Amino acid sequence: MKKRLKNQLSYLFFILLAALAFYTVFHDNDFGLTLAFIKKLNPLYLLVSFVVALVFTMMEGALIYYLLKPLQGRADFAKCIRYSFVGFFYSGITPSASGGQPMQLYHMKRDGNDLSASTVVLMTVALIYKLVLVLMGIAMVLFYFPVLKEYLGRYRNLFYLGMALNTALVVVLLVVMVFPDFARALLLALERALVKIKVFKPSKDRVNTILRFIKSYQDAVYFLLHHKGQIAVALFGAFVQRCLVFILPYIVYRGFGLFGTDALTILLLQMAIYLAVDMLPLPGAQGITELMYRSVFRDIFTVELVVPSMCVTRGISFYFLLFFSMAVCVIHHIRYRLHRL
Repeated sequence: MKKRLKNQLSYLFFILLAALAFYTVFHDNDFGLTLAFIKKLNPLYLLVSFVVALVFTMMEGALIYYLLKPLQGRADFAKCIRYSFVGFFYSGITPSASGGQPMQLYHMKRDGNDLSASTVVLMTVALIYKLVLVLMGIAMVLFYFPVLKEYLGRYRNLFYLGMALNTALVVVLLVVMVFPDFARALLLALERALVKIKVFKPSKDRVNTILRFIKSYQDAVYFLLHHKGQIAVALFGAFVQRCLVFILPYIVYRGFGLFGTDALTILLLQMAIYLAVDMLPLPGAQGITELMYRSVFRDIFTVELVVPSMCVTRGISFYFLLFFSMAVCVIHHIRYRLHRL
């Protein structure tokens, strides 16, 4: 009952945020006019956008398959692709994308995958994704700072906050992996301190969760050290995957027949938006993503097309993928129930 209530509250919170995001976009824009502009988008570019979005999501499944197969000796490629959609759906409806990995792990265990191998693979993929995102952010600051300064405006501090939070997370994960005893002592001491000041109630389950967290990253570092070639390939794959979703605004830009801004600039600006909102405790970073997009891309897409372009880009890269992923989850759930009858 508690789990069901928690899920229902998550869905309700998501719907409320979606409504708020819709209001944020259209309270000062003509919805009919926006639709009229969207209808002018070249259908070929629109189709390419849908394909790129699906490939972006499925590439996570390919990475899971690539890392899981040698670790446990077997893996089902189609099921690994499903895990990527499961992760996207539950990440999209939970704050800070916190629900994706647990549900992926649940599905992997239910399909007969080794629990420890699945945990190591998911932790490794998560670390690689964060590392790639941080490295791209650092590269933008070092080599494209004028672009960052010109277009981000008042949201530049949010970008720096996102950089700091993601970098801190990567550092914490690396410390846990490289110095597990120190990390274990530090986390347990922090847990005891929070209990002492009555932020948390005493809980053996929480302590056990911390210990399992440390153990999973110990396993991950062992895996990384003994599969360096595979990790290098996975890093490149994660970089390509991120570039796919970051290039979507440029595809839409060309679809509207616009010229003048190069693909790299638009890709970097979309990456900056993603990095800025990635760690915010909002399902799908709804609302703030739309506000940042309108501000950052206003001069590139023009005042008339910035909202239509945002509706297409955000609609495909998040809402379309979210509902597609939900359909994958529902279909699999029905098939699983029928198989058990």
